[in-house]
Amino acid sequence: MIRLTVLAVSLASLDAPLAAQRPAAWDVFLRDFDAYVSRDRVVGASVLLARDGRTLARHDVGVADRDARQDADSNTIYHWGSITKTLTAVAVMQLRDRGLLSLDDPVTRYVPELRDVRNPWGSMDDVTIRMLLSHSAGFQDPTWPYGSGEPGEPFEPTRWEQLVAMMPYQRLRFAPGSRYGYSNPAFIYLARAIERLTGDAWQSYVYKNLFAPLGLTRSYFAATPYHLAPFRSNNYTVARDSAGTERVVANGRDFDPGITIPNGGWNAPAGDIARWFAFLAGAPPGDPALARVYDGVLARRSLEEMWRARFAAVDPVAGEAPADSMGLSTFIVWRHGRRFLGHTGSQAGFRAFAYLEPVRRTVVIAAFNTRNDAREEESAAGFRAVRDAALGVLAR
Repeated sequence: MIRLTVLAVSLASLDAPLAAQRPAAWDVFLRDFDAYVSRDRVVGASVLLARDGRTLARHDVGVADRDARQDADSNTIYHWGSITKTLTAVAVMQLRDRGLLSLDDPVTRYVPELRDVRNPWGSMDDVTIRMLLSHSAGFQDPTWPYGSGEPGEPFEPTRWEQLVAMMPYQRLRFAPGSRYGYSNPAFIYLARAIERLTGDAWQSYVYKNLFAPLGLTRSYFAATPYHLAPFRSNNYTVARDSAGTERVVANGRDFDPGITIPNGGWNAPAGDIARWFAFLAGAPPGDPALARVYDGVLARRSLEEMWRARFAAVDPVAGEAPADSMGLSTFIVWRHGRRFLGHTGSQAGFRAFAYLEPVRRTVVIAAFNTRNDAREEESAAGFRAVRDAALGVLAR
């Protein structure tokens, strides 16, 4: 009982106000942030700067739901897309540290169905867990290659059997382990390995082994729990109709990510994301109780192993910036002479980013509930510019 009490107090302290001034660059950054939100016709957005899980500065703009006239605020629950992959990666590292798998194990040991995928460079048994974590296995990027909007076409594949049925008709894009190539289904295969090793559904494993010990009480997957439903943000798409007029279309508060939840299904308020990144950053000096909690989730050396650059994050098809690199499900980004660790996310109408500056244990987190398909390239460039401006705030 004493240990549980200490744990609860340590986790609760993350929400206590931090006696620190917000950075001088914050107000300048907010002008850029609001300009992007206005220019891209974003309905609602939030950005949070935190250290050790405690808020240094926060800004909410617009609304979470237009029809309900619900402002975006600290309770607003966003969808975080591919930032979810960091959960899957930490879960794999937990199993590695427990001796249940090796990162150099062939993924077919746990997902034998993948032997039906064509590998022109050799056997599918050559594809390892490490390759999946580092996006170097050669798998395709989109999980669901059907996006024409035909009636009956799901938003994402809803069942494992659908992915298995597609495997004989897929081939690897490049030789496994030779380079980086971002892949969403790779993390579904990792989740499948977790399930077969532990006997838990992926969501159950994450709830028990990540969310519970870290106190992420407002994080969930799939349908919103009833007690959190009032805080759920709607999501929107800016589309151009047949007359060329841009319209903002509401897509609905909940949607079904189906089998893709382990690569992009995390729903939470920004505060829960800050708490997750506080764990990734490590306990502050002088807090041994919190350090024990964090080490109980994953050893520090294993987290730092995830942050070692393995491949330049340059895909000849996608064309990512060559200054970035990929660790184990972690993008390593150098800006303003500093190293940042994190991920972006995009699914349905939601877009987000979260990056940690590990020396100062400071994180910047942003979420937007609108995707602009009418001006896709301009929108993507604006998103990257706001991300880099946010990293500039962390660097000061």
